[in-house]
Amino acid sequence: MEVGKPSRTALATAHARAYHQIAPEPRVFTDPLAAAIMGLTAAELTDQTIAATAGEDIAFHRVRRLLMASRSRFAEEMVADAVADGVRQVVILGAGLDTFAYRNPDPTLRVFEVDHPATQAWKRQLLAAAGIAIPDSLTFAPIDFETETLATGLASAGFARDRPAAFVWLGVVMYLTRDAIQSTLRYLAEQATPVRLALDYIPPASDAAPEHRAQLQARADRLAALGEPLLSHFTAAELAAELHAAGFDGVEDLSAPDLIAGYVGQDELGPEPERLHARVARAIRN
Repeated sequence: MEVGKPSRTALATAHARAYHQIAPEPRVFTDPLAAAIMGLTAAELTDQTIAATAGEDIAFHRVRRLLMASRSRFAEEMVADAVADGVRQVVILGAGLDTFAYRNPDPTLRVFEVDHPATQAWKRQLLAAAGIAIPDSLTFAPIDFETETLATGLASAGFARDRPAAFVWLGVVMYLTRDAIQSTLRYLAEQATPVRLALDYIPPASDAAPEHRAQLQARADRLAALGEPLLSHFTAAELAAELHAAGFDGVEDLSAPDLIAGYVGQDELGPEPERLHARVARAIRN
């Protein structure tokens, strides 16, 4: 992974989110800034280039693209529910090229983007080049986790621990150790209530059908070769146990195929949707 830029997987996700806006498929999630922030035109967004960026075949990348869009919608629906309940702080952990803060329709909702300082500097350059304004409601929280904790980094950014908050944690958990995940969950759950959290994770390969395990191992090997090894896997029961142990009360958990089907219908999943070996969850502490 190149220092100061998003990971290869983060770039692939951003490409997929951008292409979803013009792809011939049901629109799960609308993001008019997804291509602009990357400086891409419609002509530069094709199935071939997007799939190649991710190192995947086109057929699989279509359904994976639907997953990227669906998990973003899943998380932003959680944020919308939190705002409706009076929450006025949202923290995006590992924000990467996420654009919610620049589409945020509520100026009273304060958004904190957490990421490595160099990555945020690079994102600011992309925003400036694209002419995307940084709203007053956004606060960057640059955190180098080698020298600083999430608690101190957010405190320095002016995040209020004594007020309710929502947290979005997508595309990160699988790259962290169990200890790091557990300490982060405890920190989030100790926020003034109500606390809401949306995250995604990858189950162990042993949970997959035997015919798909070799593909999953090949993908894990590719990620490791890129310097982005998968460090943590959870079954749905294990993740629920971690969330409850941290202090969360209610947990909603969905497989990737079920999440997508809930938005576009079963017929849009195509062949072998179970190759999407991932899950999403929302949790709340009242």
